[in-house]
Amino acid sequence: MSDENIDKTKNNDPKEKKELSKQEKIKYFIKETVETIVIVLVLVVIIRAFIGEPRWIPSSSMEPTLQIKDNLIVEKVSRYFTKPHRGDILVFFPPQEKLNPSLWGKFTRAIGFFSSDEAYIKRVIGLPGDEILVVPDVGVYVNNKLLKEPYIKEVFNGYCAPDMYCGPLVIPKNKYYMMGDNRNDSTDSRYWGFMPEERVVGRACFRFWPITRIGVLQRQKY
Repeated sequence: MSDENIDKTKNNDPKEKKELSKQEKIKYFIKETVETIVIVLVLVVIIRAFIGEPRWIPSSSMEPTLQIKDNLIVEKVSRYFTKPHRGDILVFFPPQEKLNPSLWGKFTRAIGFFSSDEAYIKRVIGLPGDEILVVPDVGVYVNNKLLKEPYIKEVFNGYCAPDMYCGPLVIPKNKYYMMGDNRNDSTDSRYWGFMPEERVVGRACFRFWPITRIGVLQRQKY
């Protein structure tokens, strides 16, 4: 048998064809898996950056409304269409914190993952143009009217030092006065001033864990 015939015989070997088919299946499987992972990752980034993201509560500053280890959904859609309302619970980067200016820092802040910049969660008490006055043992006055706050743990019973932002103060344009519901255990606008609108991450809208406390976080009405 000639060498040419031997080569033809080898090429017609059904076992070799079966082996090649198996290799092709493996390559196809790897390709499909990689493409699926990439698509999922892209969708996760888009959802977390523009629609919403999960967050958990690390401190007692928002008690009794939010407890330590509560898990929340923070929606980001409404910020493109409306301004924050009084009573909204917002996640934001506080003004006294210097944010990572790198591209990686901006990306991780946008998706709320791997970020080294600490975010706060507080309630909107004062809106742009409002006059704010915090009176220890009494409460918060907004535009000379005492705010009704059934959600707080207790009235602030501390001391307003000269360097604190207790007022009376008029809130500048595009800035907000933020306070924790646990007034005696919250580092908020009383200590670091007004929160710029561009530092808002989103609005806490739904608690999904623990299961015994699952539910929508209703916007406070005044």
